[in-house]
Amino acid sequence: MCTCVRAQSATSEADRPLTYYLPDLEYDPSIPTPESFLGYQIGDWHISHDLQQAYMRLLAASSDRIELMEIGRTYEHRPLLNLIFTSPENHGRLEELRQRHLNWNLADGGLSDGDLEEVPAVLYQGFSIHGNEPSGANAAPLVAYYLAAAPLSEVAFLENNIVVFDPAYNPDGMNRFASWVNSHKNKTLTADPNDREYNEAYPRGRSNHYWFDLNRDWLPVQHPESRARIAAFHRWKPNVLTDHHEMGKDATFFFMPGEPTRVHPSTPKINQELTARIGTYHAAALDEIGSLYYSGEGYDDFYYGKGSTYPDIHGTVGILFEQASSRGHLQETENGLLDFPFTVRNQVTTALSTLEAFGELRNELLTYQRDFNLDGVTQSGYVIDADGDPGRARELANILARHDLPVQRGTGGDGEAYYVPKTPFSEAAFEPILEFEDSLFYDVSTFSLPMAFNLPYSEVSGGVPGGRDWTDYDPAAALPAVDHAAATYAYLLPANDYYSAKAVYRLLAAGVRVKVSDQPFATGDGQNSFGRGTAMIPVVGQDMTVEELHTLITEIENETGLDFIPAGGGTVDAGGLMFGSRSAYQTLRTPEIALLVEGGTNSLDAGEIWHLLDQRFGIPITKLPIDEVAETDLSRYNTIVMPDGRYDNLHEDVATALQEWMGSDHVFITIERAGTWAAKNGLAEITTRKVENPDSSITQRPYEKAYRDRSGRVLGGSIYQATGDLTHPLLFGLQREEMPVFRTGTLLYEPAKNVYATPLRYTDAPLVSGYSPRSFADSAAGSAAIIVCGVNGGRTISFASNPNFRGFWYGGNRLFMNAIFFGSTISGAAAE
Repeated sequence: MCTCVRAQSATSEADRPLTYYLPDLEYDPSIPTPESFLGYQIGDWHISHDLQQAYMRLLAASSDRIELMEIGRTYEHRPLLNLIFTSPENHGRLEELRQRHLNWNLADGGLSDGDLEEVPAVLYQGFSIHGNEPSGANAAPLVAYYLAAAPLSEVAFLENNIVVFDPAYNPDGMNRFASWVNSHKNKTLTADPNDREYNEAYPRGRSNHYWFDLNRDWLPVQHPESRARIAAFHRWKPNVLTDHHEMGKDATFFFMPGEPTRVHPSTPKINQELTARIGTYHAAALDEIGSLYYSGEGYDDFYYGKGSTYPDIHGTVGILFEQASSRGHLQETENGLLDFPFTVRNQVTTALSTLEAFGELRNELLTYQRDFNLDGVTQSGYVIDADGDPGRARELANILARHDLPVQRGTGGDGEAYYVPKTPFSEAAFEPILEFEDSLFYDVSTFSLPMAFNLPYSEVSGGVPGGRDWTDYDPAAALPAVDHAAATYAYLLPANDYYSAKAVYRLLAAGVRVKVSDQPFATGDGQNSFGRGTAMIPVVGQDMTVEELHTLITEIENETGLDFIPAGGGTVDAGGLMFGSRSAYQTLRTPEIALLVEGGTNSLDAGEIWHLLDQRFGIPITKLPIDEVAETDLSRYNTIVMPDGRYDNLHEDVATALQEWMGSDHVFITIERAGTWAAKNGLAEITTRKVENPDSSITQRPYEKAYRDRSGRVLGGSIYQATGDLTHPLLFGLQREEMPVFRTGTLLYEPAKNVYATPLRYTDAPLVSGYSPRSFADSAAGSAAIIVCGVNGGRTISFASNPNFRGFWYGGNRLFMNAIFFGSTISGAAAE
């Protein structure tokens, strides 16, 4: 059936006036409408980011209610904009007002309850963090026009308040999606879901440049969009933040609050009460235009890494909107035909109802935020041990600083460490959680940052502890200086630092011969100790002069802050063997990497690998479509990575090509379900473990329990403890046998029959944080976290869970990078 008419909208392109979206008012004629700028009405086409930001700049130039700020740039160098709306008079003292707002939340801010009317409340309105949820970003020009051009009597709240307007959270994804749907739009619209317009190409427009879901990055802040947004959030400390999304086409319209039993325990009850009060304004506005809607179900407020929940742990009210998506210009749905203009209209309507609620509830919102911040003051804090890895610890400190936490760095005494005060946010981001009111989660059920970095931490009372020299940590400070000493015999680089892999790759890519030690040793009369995985770079035998090698190493030291230790001879003082030993030192090959993408691969997991190698370690990769593997000359690669995905229908020619490619020095890395595919196709020896079903004896359950029973068996994201063999190449550089591993899904591997081939396995009591389906932790106990197999002289390294989860599981990154650099050195006798 081809349906080519409209519904859920009484208008067409020819007769849809501005008042279809906005109130019928006497707008300022000097302010250009979106239609006058674009040459078409919003909703006729999907606005591209370049046109959206050009219109925002035009608005700012035309209105004395706006100050435009460029707060950052995306990976593709698109501007990230904030429009600051307030009355013309307030713009002359905007910084004073901002400081007054911030000081209101401080015990020593100099303001009392009597100053409440003089304190501006701040609303942060943001749109379309998922690029293929476009109704929000297309509503943004209309809402911005309303704020700029409506009579001041209609926007009187601007006289003593501030609106921070973020028109596009995800410009790169927004532009990718707009290009797709506009390129495939029919003049006579079709709602047939089989039409190419509604079936985006991989990786689709939801994500950013590196295929990350930016609505999961508010806590990790790994990307420029998130870093700019979080910086803006803390610059203004808004009282309300809104986040406009889309959902499946057969839904209606959702607004917060969500499921009352799925709220993080650190979020105060009054937060949800205020959310519900604001919701009454949305209901009234949607009633007026006859739109279906719902609230109080379906979505949760648990994971503080989402845009509608991150504000809740800062005394802000975060509000999620979800509009049923036309995913193009017109869709068949169970509620009739759904067109794009109608979806935009609902987003505009609730953005305006937010403005109304914000203006009327400002005093209560300000009081709530102040009480939240004052109640959160403690004399306790957390000390994070660097664990012998300055690079990894520094990256965690950077994340904490981005969240506006005062971080201090300690040196000397008990070794390098970092200190942060205990606040509602740091407590939620540090502490494990094992008790839950509900067993269903929209996202992950835990998110401990120190565990993600595999760094020991402890809570302390009484402020910054003694035993170290403490200084304020500055993320922008230069890397540690090194002495750049020249070596006459060899340079030694310990493996303990997270960025040692970056340094080693720079050497290999420059043609330097690098060897790796599989034994610990000491030099300099025992003064310098080196662990397994230490890189040894001989001075002689290189394809460059001694001076050129020293110049290159000096450059790498400056780039990374790592210190190459010079050795004056080939003899060690303790442990290990001499530097010329073939049994103790193996030559590393330069990784030549293909990452399998498209087809059934999980684009999020693939993007995490791409980002890790490209952004952090400067390692080039080839993103190879998995369906083209059989037709590709694979001989140019010595490492192929297959991320998690759905591979049941993958053509057998792919397996044949990979089998023929496997050979000496070749490493095939699989993640989660890619490992089971490899096992079925002769590329690994893996046996999956059956997960016990504790309900198998039940013969009857009420129908109404079916959804909850099924959903309660889902492992959406928890932290499990694993223990590893520190003598194994995959664990080189680590200091402790136990490490936290992030798990999603219930796939388990049995340990390998070869007793050396399971370098990491789950402990006997593995669950350390998060919700786990009943009895799953018992099933996971003792199962394999990594299995190493030997195939045709090569190595298949299979991870049972994603070691690079959301780009911030730095502890797992070490294992993954070791697989790339050291996987080829693993003895065949230690492979399954």
